[in-house]
Amino acid sequence: MALTLSLVVLFGVLLALLLRFKALGAGAALIAVLFGFYLSGTGARTTVNDLMSAVVTAVQNAGS
Repeated sequence: MALTLSLVVLFGVLLALLLRFKALGAGAALIAVLFGFYLSGTGARTTVNDLMSAVVTAVQNAGS
């Protein structure tokens, strides 16, 4: 749960920065958020979650 919340905060901050520096328009940001929301309700949710867990584990092991 803590890992999921941390990634949500991280991606939220990244999305906010992209909007702030006008690297991403409001319409594109809305599409990105809606895509993520609807993707979480599909069968791909498990695959995406496993992929993100593997990336986090790899980053943690690389730092050690």
